Parts: sequence; structure tokens; C-alpha cells
Amino acid sequence: MTPGLWKLVLEGIWVTVQLLFLSALLAGAMSFLAGIARTSRRWAVRFLAGLYTEVFRGTSALIMIFWVYFVLPLAFGWQLVPLWAGTLALGLTYGAYGSEIVRGALKAVDPAQREGGIALGFTPWQRMRLILLPQAVPEMIPPFSNLLVELLKGTALVSVMGMGDLTFSATLVRLALQQSAEVYTYVLLIYFVMAFLLTRLMRGLEKRLKAGVGGAPDSAPAREAKRTATAGAGAGATVGGGAS
Repeated sequence: MTPGLWKLVLEGIWVTVQLLFLSALLAGAMSFLAGIARTSRRWAVRFLAGLYTEVFRGTSALIMIFWVYFVLPLAFGWQLVPLWAGTLALGLTYGAYGSEIVRGALKAVDPAQREGGIALGFTPWQRMRLILLPQAVPEMIPPFSNLLVELLKGTALVSVMGMGDLTFSATLVRLALQQSAEVYTYVLLIYFVMAFLLTRLMRGLEKRLKAGVGGAPDSAPAREAKRTATAGAGAGATVGGGAS
């Protein structure tokens, strides 16, 4: 390919990265908002969160992009630029899937942890922030990693709006060169590299969070001191018992 065509592809990659970042932020916010809301004691909160989840999880992301970009202007009289239309449609759609990840991870926390927070007099928000989320978030990372890769692949749908993402740029290059096999092989490899980097990043985040939750292992001197103190306490108890 000529330098001009490579520049077009690089511009498409940059647009895809922007769309992925913005829609991932929105999807993450909606995941935690709706996922936490679905564990609420108030039925109205659970109903609204469940309604959002079922509506956006049960509709096509492609149709949602069409609806946001083409129907909203007719209904409300204002037009979103393609980047923000794609961000809104993808973020809300994948956020609905993410909300189930959050809800499931929160429900998987040992109920004794909640009961302990109640016994300590923590408010519901304090129990969520200090007890439940620190234990649940590390378990969310693997499914969120998969969802993020799916979101990356879903960004290709915005090409239907004429947005200059990687897929749209590849289509223009293919039309210019009339070489479908070569062009789409390059694009396939680019998507694979981006997905691989995302997976490695999320795996590193998972290890970091799990290490934080587990805490640093005791050092050898600390373990020896603990063992000595325990042995001393046991000996004292035996002597005391014999004296009595």
C-alpha cells in the first residue's frame, strides 16, 4: 500500500481507539450503576435497573446505532456526531451485559461478609464500598476482559454511519486497491493485536487487584515470631492449669 493509504488506515485505528475508550467508560459506569442497583432492597430501583438491562441486552447493537443516529434526530430534533452516537449506542448496549457481571460478582460474596458489616453498624453504602466491592471487583475482571474484547469488535459496526474507523478505512483502501484478501488480512491482524493487548492489560490488572485483596504474605521472621508467641501462650496456659 502507498503511504497515503497507510495514513488512512492509521487514522482509522485512532478513531477506533477513541471509540473503544469512550464507550468502555460509559459501559463501565452503566455496568456498576445498574449492577449495584439490581442488588438494592428497593423494588423500584431493581425494576428500573432490570428494565434497562433487559431492553439493551435484548436489542441488536447495530439497530441501536441506527436508532441513535437516525431516529433520535427525527424524534428530538438534534443530531449527534458519529463518534458520540457510536459511544452512546455501544456504551449502553455493552453496559447492560456488564451489569450482570457486577450483579453476579456481588451476589457471590460470602453472605457472612454482609452480616459482619451489619454487625459493625456500617451503612449499606459503607458495606458496598468497604466490604463487597473490594472482594467482588477482582472476580469481575476476567468476564470484563471478554466483554471489552467484544466491545472492540463491536466498534466495527459504526462504519454503517460512515464513521472513519478501522473497518471503514479498510473498505476505502480495498476499493482503491481492489485487493480484498491483502487489505482484510491486515485489518484482521490489527484487530487481533489490539485485542491481545487489551487481554494482557486486563490480566495484569486482575493480578494486581487480587494481590491487593489477599495482602502481602507474611515474611519468614514474622511467621517465626507469630509461632513463638503462640507457643509461649500455650506454655503459659499449661503452667497455669497445673498450678491450679
